[in-house]
Amino acid sequence: MPTITETISRWACDLEYEHLTPDAIDAARRFLYDTLGCAIGGSQVHDCQIFREHYQALGQPGACTIIGTTTRMNVVAAAMLNALATRAMDYNDIYWKQDPSHPSDLLAAPLAIAEHDHLGGKELILATVLGYDITMRLCHIAVPGIRERGWHHATLMAYATPVVAGKLLRLSPEQMQHAIGICACHRFTLGCAVAGKLTMMKNTVSPMATRDGVEAAMLAARGYTGPEGVIEGKEGMEHCLGPEWDYSWITENLGDRFMITDCGMKSFPVEALMHAPLSATLDLINEHGLKAEDVTEVLVESIARAADILSDPAKYDPQSKESADHSLPYAIAAALAEGRVTPREFREEKLWDQRLRAQMKKVKVVANEEFERAFPAKQCTRITITTTDGRKLVKQRDVPKGDPRDPMTIEDLDVKFNALAEPVLSPQRRQAIKTLVFDLENCTDIGELLKLTVPDA
Repeated sequence: MPTITETISRWACDLEYEHLTPDAIDAARRFLYDTLGCAIGGSQVHDCQIFREHYQALGQPGACTIIGTTTRMNVVAAAMLNALATRAMDYNDIYWKQDPSHPSDLLAAPLAIAEHDHLGGKELILATVLGYDITMRLCHIAVPGIRERGWHHATLMAYATPVVAGKLLRLSPEQMQHAIGICACHRFTLGCAVAGKLTMMKNTVSPMATRDGVEAAMLAARGYTGPEGVIEGKEGMEHCLGPEWDYSWITENLGDRFMITDCGMKSFPVEALMHAPLSATLDLINEHGLKAEDVTEVLVESIARAADILSDPAKYDPQSKESADHSLPYAIAAALAEGRVTPREFREEKLWDQRLRAQMKKVKVVANEEFERAFPAKQCTRITITTTDGRKLVKQRDVPKGDPRDPMTIEDLDVKFNALAEPVLSPQRRQAIKTLVFDLENCTDIGELLKLTVPDA
């Protein structure tokens, strides 16, 4: 019997651009546009500046663009830094089934390799669809998810990134399997990265898996070998993390449909389970013209893990951006105080705004058993706002804005992209990126796209 990684490797190596469906190609363009916006905006975040300075001190010369900067580094460094920039604001895409994932965390890998090897748009679209497919399928295999067992979903990303990198490096199926083994056998990530008081590592663990996937594929191309049984073999993931796995998601029906069309986008720069509550809260604020001073209480009914992860005591006193964008009380308070939840509400100076922080004590979060049973098919939430004049205003949402069932339009994406890129790129440069991305299959060198992400504003 072939190992699971052999099955994945053979399918990935056989997949061609001509096999893709029109809706998968269109989705790839949209997610690339969204990802570039997140990376351009995220490149200005302090986390990214620290890591960039670290690599510059080590000496990482190369020909690859570091998005949002004038710096160029080697393929591995570019994959790390551009993935971190994509992730730094917690604004990139989301898919959540048994486990969550942000599939665009790995797009820095094919971008760097495609630029380095002068590959074209069709190759990048193919790698994007493939990367989303493997990443999203992995979200289904653990029952319950590995997050419920104490492990972070970056653990699963280490099984996907080497496949995407290996595809663009044109690895053979045998080399691809070795690349998966090289990366995955040393990339298990503890769940404490997102528990309690959060640090910069919250947004860094998946980019590290992306970086390691690129290096693993490059090593495999040179003949380096890795273990075959990193999923179901002796002392592989199943052995270490316990029973109950549904491997059919990554061994059967590959290519029958492409998962990328099921992925969601973020309309707020916060943790995924906060989007439905925020959407409902802002609906009520806008419908009733509410100000913070009009509100005495905001009751949030959501699923148990949202109450546990996003409203523990540390989340009522966030001390950093990383804690604030995983704090449901802070995000609801920002909606009350500012009437919006954008990257501006997570800047250092805003974290200590007394009017905003005063709203957090009004927020109460409780678990709703009915909503728990509906998850993950739905992300149900109910918001009840009590006003100073005694009214109780109620709004329920089953999916957040950006979910495939309530998708972001191209116009929504333009607003998001321009808000993120405006401090870095001129209007002409931003329009040039959009034009190229949505005609990507006719681009002959991805380096032309990445040149446009260099600051000119």
